[in-house]
Amino acid sequence: MSTAPTDVTVLPNGLSCALPADSPLAKLLKSQRTWVGPSAKERLAILRKAKSIAIVGASPNAARSSYFVGTYLLQSSDYRVYFVNPNADTILGQKAYPDLASLPEVPDIVDVFRKASDIPSVIDDVVAIGSPVVWVQLGIWNQEAAIYGESKGLTVVMDRCIKIEHARFHGGLHLLGFDTGVITSRKTVR
Repeated sequence: MSTAPTDVTVLPNGLSCALPADSPLAKLLKSQRTWVGPSAKERLAILRKAKSIAIVGASPNAARSSYFVGTYLLQSSDYRVYFVNPNADTILGQKAYPDLASLPEVPDIVDVFRKASDIPSVIDDVVAIGSPVVWVQLGIWNQEAAIYGESKGLTVVMDRCIKIEHARFHGGLHLLGFDTGVITSRKTVR
């Protein structure tokens, strides 16, 4: 009889099984994403309802993703955009704030450009200021943090670029994220 510790794993179909904790299959199942965030319709509603966005981890470096997102939001949206970076005075000609608590208003969305392990502390900061939505950028995934954020009453969007989502919903991008090149006279969704 084996004395190796086992983990009970719940599979997507609802069945559960006990596997040795160090088995390759147990490791693979632990790495699978099971948390599901808001649907496309729900993300569109979040973006439509919002009036202000704070970018945590914003960078004054023009080569960083947060800089591109900030540029896009300032030029292509009506959002009030706030940059949060304790090491910068200004970003894109706007004042940079050292933390979320220093902002002049509670933002409707907090867009996060921080490593996955930092997300739980950012969620604590978001809850502390009373913002309803935390949007974690494309390529950043922390399932436990997403579940934690929802348990605190937040709407959590994770591993999605707010720039891509906004542009896609407003006709500027193909579903896969590239420029459609389409010029239209249709009124854009606001």
